[in-house]
Amino acid sequence: MIRNLCRALLRIRGWTLLGSPPQTAKYVVIAAPHTSNWDFPIMLAMAGAFGLRLSWMGKDSLFRAPFGFIMRRLGGVPVKRHTAHNVVDQTIAAFEAAERFVLAIPAEGTRSRTEHWKSGFYHIARGARVPIAPAFLDYSKKEGGFRPAIEPTGDIKADMDLIRAAYEGVLGKEPSNQGPIRLAQEIPSSTPGGGTPA
Repeated sequence: MIRNLCRALLRIRGWTLLGSPPQTAKYVVIAAPHTSNWDFPIMLAMAGAFGLRLSWMGKDSLFRAPFGFIMRRLGGVPVKRHTAHNVVDQTIAAFEAAERFVLAIPAEGTRSRTEHWKSGFYHIARGARVPIAPAFLDYSKKEGGFRPAIEPTGDIKADMDLIRAAYEGVLGKEPSNQGPIRLAQEIPSSTPGGGTPA
């Protein structure tokens, strides 16, 4: 019933579903691009339309009274940003303890433009030995869904090239808020002489 309702709501709003989620019990979902508050309700509707019980990470302030209970019921997992360095290990442990766990992570980490994605989604998937499912919302075409899943190999550049290809041409609601699809590890470090290494 919920699945049919979500599909009907998306159809009324003009959205078309493409692709399908991985046929496995555990995986990390990249939720991108993330440029608007509208991304969250549309993401939940699409998860419902695909029949997914989706978990997602959000800043802990979203889980305060009186709406904290609702956020948790919607699959929210609160994260304290000042202790983010522990989040990867805690999330890997959650994957290992669960029989089924589908976790959506907005890799940009913000609705504003940023010069690189947060790498947590990659390290979580790699550490938990689960695939990465690139999910997308293309507002220019009113299309959303899943690209083929990617198994992280540890070769960050090669894996990110596959992820970049999955999002090629996809535009968020506010395209000016979209930055490059890359991790900080891919950005050359400055050298003492002011240049960058080859």
